Amino acid sequence: VLYFFLLITLTLLMGVRRLHVSAAFNAKAKVSMSRFEPSNYVSYEKLNENVNIVRKRLNRPLTLSEKIVYGHLDDPVGQDIARGHTYLRLRPDRVAMQDATAQMAMLQFISSGLPCVAVPSTIHCDHLIEAQIGGAKDLARAKDINAEVYNFLASAGAKYGVGFWKPGSGIIHQIILENYAYPGVLLIGTDSHTPNGGGLGSICIGVGGADAVDVMAGIPWELKCPKVIGVKLTGKLSGWTSPKDVILKVAGILTVKGGTGAIVEYHGPGVDSISCTGMATICNMGAEIGATTSVFPYNHRMKTYLEKTGRGDIASLADHYADLLVPDPGCEYDSIVEINLDELKPHINGPFTPDLAHPMADIGATAAKNGWPLEVKVGLIGSCTNSSYEDMGRSASVAKQALDKGLKCKAAFTITPGSEQIRATIERDGYSKILGDVGGMVLANACGPCIGQWDRRDVKKGEKNTIVTSYNRNFTARNDANPATHAFVASPEIVTALAIAGTLDFNPEVDYLTAANGEKFKLEPPSADELPKLDFDPGQDTYQHPPAEGGSKLRVDVSPTSTRLQLLEPFDKWAGGDLEDLQVLIKVKGKCTTDHISAAGPWLKFRGHLDNISNNMLIGAVNIENDGINKIKNQLTGEYGGVPDVARHYKANGLSWVVVGDDNYGEGSSREHAALEPRHLGGRCIIVKSFARIHETNLKKQGMLPLTFQIPADYDKIRPDDKISIKGLANFTPGKPLSAVVKHSDGSKDDFQLNHTFNETQIEWFQAGSALNRMKELQ
Repeated sequence: VLYFFLLITLTLLMGVRRLHVSAAFNAKAKVSMSRFEPSNYVSYEKLNENVNIVRKRLNRPLTLSEKIVYGHLDDPVGQDIARGHTYLRLRPDRVAMQDATAQMAMLQFISSGLPCVAVPSTIHCDHLIEAQIGGAKDLARAKDINAEVYNFLASAGAKYGVGFWKPGSGIIHQIILENYAYPGVLLIGTDSHTPNGGGLGSICIGVGGADAVDVMAGIPWELKCPKVIGVKLTGKLSGWTSPKDVILKVAGILTVKGGTGAIVEYHGPGVDSISCTGMATICNMGAEIGATTSVFPYNHRMKTYLEKTGRGDIASLADHYADLLVPDPGCEYDSIVEINLDELKPHINGPFTPDLAHPMADIGATAAKNGWPLEVKVGLIGSCTNSSYEDMGRSASVAKQALDKGLKCKAAFTITPGSEQIRATIERDGYSKILGDVGGMVLANACGPCIGQWDRRDVKKGEKNTIVTSYNRNFTARNDANPATHAFVASPEIVTALAIAGTLDFNPEVDYLTAANGEKFKLEPPSADELPKLDFDPGQDTYQHPPAEGGSKLRVDVSPTSTRLQLLEPFDKWAGGDLEDLQVLIKVKGKCTTDHISAAGPWLKFRGHLDNISNNMLIGAVNIENDGINKIKNQLTGEYGGVPDVARHYKANGLSWVVVGDDNYGEGSSREHAALEPRHLGGRCIIVKSFARIHETNLKKQGMLPLTFQIPADYDKIRPDDKISIKGLANFTPGKPLSAVVKHSDGSKDDFQLNHTFNETQIEWFQAGSALNRMKELQ
């Protein structure tokens, strides 16, 4: 009897113990997604539940990418899942928008008629601040010039429940890493470098504004089921080799389109030698290989970063779910790249494309052979890719060595802190002074020269010159609007060394500098703390909370006479028949990025005004007829004019048109203006050899037809003065090609097949005239 009594008592006590542990765990599990949204919680339980459902269905181990993506499925039980083929309907956790793209996103959200966003969302003011004379003065000038836009975004954010990060806060991706990214979160952002958050174990994907509107409206978001490229890292980073060199090397291997339709997943023992912000750098520049996003598995480096940025509670919760936040043992990748970090050397990529990779040891000879200018005119460090505390510390480490030898930079030198928190902390810890003393100018906490917001005056337009940056893109004329500028991308510490040496053929691993006293010396490999020994200094408070009582009583006014903002009118619906006799507007030759289709720089001020921004449509694209830029023949008048002008003339005369392009059309930025502008000016179809992912989706969202040649060589059959009819639209169905009939001016014809990637929902967008039109139809 005593035995049974003790057994029952022990069982009851164990039950109480389990209940106690469970209750404590559940209490701990109720962790806020961020300090700004205390009532929105991290939901690892739901993620885990969905992952278990999918793993059981597929009956195989899952990659980390699959866990996070499939864990956010709207219907994990019924969703058809086939990597590279099916479209997934997902429920992202949050949305982030930078100010240049937020304008159009919020204008579209206003058009939807919905009262409030359905998921946590934020706006970040980082794109409209032009680098000119220094951080504080440039910021003050931007606030004055862009007051109308900032007021619109702030008031729209308040009305619709969107958090607003004021100008001067910092670059969107650094703010996300510091505050919103965490292991396992699914975030979409209206900027192509949103994948930066993958350094914190997040799936963060760049999208157009219309995609953001879907998520903010509470509609499942569609994504073609990504393939997964595994990058196995072995060895350890050391010396001059940095995280940036990993992605520079990967870009050289995979090229600018090698990651299209895939998530790049880093794994292997080498991962632990990379800091959390270093992992973010690698994921950030994954956009340059066309990847859907990139991600690293949860580890102690991420835990430390979460704790240091005031999110220890999330780190503790992530520890409980650690198995969920790493790939399953035995998972399979569609392809694998292996990199031994022990053997990896510092790299520099460019010019004119981010996948032209060179070891630092080779760049001097390669530049001389190709006639690239060796003198470095400007070195620029920072940007969303490389503006962490560690980056600034390593650069300061190099600069301090030069100062100790009596040297300053031979080239001009600029520093862009990634956030107000980084700016304040590096100022407190002395890095800013060192970088300033060596000749650097600290710019505003913003994108600045990285996106062309640079009032550069040291060279004339057309003057051949070299700059080196720690940025991510180096397309023709991107940074300074000068097509003759040869831009090279490297790590911040290599950029700092090159700015000090003043020449591209300086390799700090082996070459010597001459001190002020004539002594020869070598720079030692940089060293710096991964995170500050003291806590981060948050600097100024630059965040505007949405009003707690809601924004129903608030107004958002857009002046009808504004040149910066314009309310949107719905696009026309599909008329129900084939598209007949579309005039070829331009046959584009070679690389055509979103910078070519809708330039940034000075045009950023019109990002909220569709008609005005349309005046930059395709002005950077090369016309195959004459190798000219922004010079095409108007087939109605016989005269040559700018691309937007001819398009407007065709539209005014009721002539719809088509653009013909080459490979990887629309690579680069997520800007949906590159899709909105053609639609606004009368375009109906874009026919190319292949598309970049985001741009293809953006075109679909706006009711355009993005089509690809079934036989790429059919591109050669099209002449600049052709008319093209798109046949088969009455039976437009997923997987069924459309056909093209091409009429040449000499009376002859050609016909060929055109492929598309539309699913049934996307076909409905086309038929309704746009995704936004379709959303309204369903309300």
